[in-house]
Amino acid sequence: MNPDFGQLPTGNYGADMNTDFGAVGVVGSGIMAAGIVEVIAAAGYDVVVRARTGAGAAAVKESIDARLTKMVARGRCDDETRQATIDHIETTEHLGDLAHCDLVIETVIENLTVKRHVMAELGAHLRPEAIIVTNTSTLPVVELAVASGRPDKVAGLHFFNPATAMTLVEIVRPITASDSTISTLHQFATTCGREIVEVADRAGFVVNALLFPYLNAAIAMAERGTASIDDIDMAMKGACGFPMGPFELLDLVGLDTSLSILEALHREFGDPGMVPHPALRRLVAAGHLGRKTGRGFRTHS
Repeated sequence: MNPDFGQLPTGNYGADMNTDFGAVGVVGSGIMAAGIVEVIAAAGYDVVVRARTGAGAAAVKESIDARLTKMVARGRCDDETRQATIDHIETTEHLGDLAHCDLVIETVIENLTVKRHVMAELGAHLRPEAIIVTNTSTLPVVELAVASGRPDKVAGLHFFNPATAMTLVEIVRPITASDSTISTLHQFATTCGREIVEVADRAGFVVNALLFPYLNAAIAMAERGTASIDDIDMAMKGACGFPMGPFELLDLVGLDTSLSILEALHREFGDPGMVPHPALRRLVAAGHLGRKTGRGFRTHS
């Protein structure tokens, strides 16, 4: 679930924190959830992972342990650090087990209806003073804040994939968020070793609003026959210094996620360059979603 990118994850692994924060909850069981949980546990926070099933939540912890075990074998991490990180992680299928958390991060599927439902459930189960954040990459945070019933205590905290290697986070301030909530998130992200960009609640925020029209243009270029997807990837890495070409990145992010981001951008801004290319829609319709399904623009073993 959580790929090994051949480097130590960022964060102060195995260190116990002395901050005003207690336990942190993470709702979700995908690749992003696993990466976020690892970053937070590595920073010394106790983390409660909640998924729809106990097996799903346990799989998140197991994937983190497997990744760190590989790093120990390669000499990039010691076993004491691995164990300390794992010891900070608990798993559950019950939302009630998050009731003691000071902060809960929602990282479920990028679907507004689903996220609204999760936010409403969290608002009902958590203590009134608890902060809830969404890891959405493009959806309107204000709508999720209102759904929670505590809009002043909701904001966006957008990690990037893979969260263990990408140090940037976008703190998204909806018009409903209090200054105290945003200040608390700055402190939390800093203690997790993150670099912070604070952004307004606009579709795509900063990074995706710039990135996905570029990825969409790369698809159009390949479809026109200007160059192969391999050569386009090579050109952007070689000339621009990007760590990944556009098609490598699309397959990593997930073509379904990429499609939903472009649709949200087009809805908000109406830019023709943000209309998802038909080739992207065809792959998603066929179930070829990238690395997570083994096939996207490329085939993955």
